[in-house]
Amino acid sequence: MLVDEYYPKCEKIVLVMDNLNTHSTAPLYVAFPPAEAGRLADKLEIHYTPKHTRWFNMAEIEIGVMSRQCLSEYLAIKDKIELFVSKWCFERNKKLCKVNWQFTTFDTRIKLKRLHSIIE
Repeated sequence: MLVDEYYPKCEKIVLVMDNLNTHSTAPLYVAFPPAEAGRLADKLEIHYTPKHTRWFNMAEIEIGVMSRQCLSEYLAIKDKIELFVSKWCFERNKKLCKVNWQFTTFDTRIKLKRLHSIIE
């Protein structure tokens, strides 16, 4: 398992979960005996993504912004890339930048109208 094979010495492992079927530690108790499931759950710091796809679109938007603002030049050295991205993240977070999501359910229905008959 991830916890013991790759991070046996870590006290906490930050895990971002985006699978709707695993938005809790309950599957650990299905897969492992209670004591083992509890041990694994205690080592995990779970951050749940929203159960809707908007978070994914926002992540793609942020990656696009980062590409334009931070990675617009060729960087051949991994350390230099990490430095650029770290500095960019720090500055972006300091400014409290947010994604202004404007795509509504109504917009979705119009854009995906051709799929409605397939779904129904």
